[in-house]
Amino acid sequence: MTEEEKAMRIVHGHVKWFDPAKGFGFIVSDEAESDILLHANVLRNYGQNSVADGATITVRVQQSPRGVQAVEVVSVQAPAGAIVTLADEGTLMTAEEVAALPLAPARVKWFDKAKGFGFANVFGSNDDVFIHVEVLRVSGFADLQAGEAVCLRIIDGKRGRMAVQVASWEAAARGER
Repeated sequence: MTEEEKAMRIVHGHVKWFDPAKGFGFIVSDEAESDILLHANVLRNYGQNSVADGATITVRVQQSPRGVQAVEVVSVQAPAGAIVTLADEGTLMTAEEVAALPLAPARVKWFDKAKGFGFANVFGSNDDVFIHVEVLRVSGFADLQAGEAVCLRIIDGKRGRMAVQVASWEAAARGER
């Protein structure tokens, strides 16, 4: 093990803020003396292009001349207290009900954070799946990029198919919720 690897440690915290346009954000943790820099490349290596403010995150960090930086994301959980509300459907789904739905591999067609929604296509189907910004937030994401590979848990709503959970492609492959 190199000296650099020995200097790394695992830290648990919460995302203070993350801006995909700027390409970075910060994590706060009681285990670190200062905020921890989270660079977009480190997050992308985990399989996500964004992360929601307030999401619980576990990272491997190291000290650099500019401060503590995340070098690897170990896990991300949606912000505490997040529940899926389906206002248009008149239905509430528990986390257990959502987790029981199968994960469908999909590619983001487009997503506009300002409008608060977007669409994806499940592999092998041309049908659009609606993705609401609130579903992103409770899934631990802040934004999606066109062409991004994700996994979705989908229901058939009154106006068509809609995602009730979004997971990164890599997280789904690792068997995470």
